[in-house]
Amino acid sequence: MQETALPLRDLHLPDPVGWWPLAAGWWFVLLIVATALGYLGWRTYAKWRHNAPRRFALRELSRYEAEYLEHRNPVTLGKQLSELLRRGMLAYAPREQVAGLTGEAWLQWLDHGMPLPYFHTEGGKSLLQLPYRDPAGDFSDVDIDALLSAVRMRLKAPLAGSA
Repeated sequence: MQETALPLRDLHLPDPVGWWPLAAGWWFVLLIVATALGYLGWRTYAKWRHNAPRRFALRELSRYEAEYLEHRNPVTLGKQLSELLRRGMLAYAPREQVAGLTGEAWLQWLDHGMPLPYFHTEGGKSLLQLPYRDPAGDFSDVDIDALLSAVRMRLKAPLAGSA
């Protein structure tokens, strides 16, 4: 062996650090993320269930509108809309607040929390007398489109405090 030559070996680098098994900090992060996703999923499902009566009422409104376009009977439509609104509002508001309301008090309650007073317009006010009119009478003074729009807006808008 020569005096100038040293017995050195090649450099050996350590194996790259693997991603598995995870460190304890990553398990904690995964637990936080899983908990947040679970909570978000639970809140979404709860909101979806809470809005089930509203979705049902909007489907019924579409069905009533299609029936009206086929038969053109405003008295039947007025009865259906009145019942639909009452049932829809009872799904979200206490029975003591809603069940006994009639006339202007009912219209005022329907307008509560709405951006515009839909039920104090001529279309919305027709909800009070339309179910009681003579089916063979003249309905030129009734704006059915405005009434349907008012009912649709009320059913789409959540009640104040119910989200």
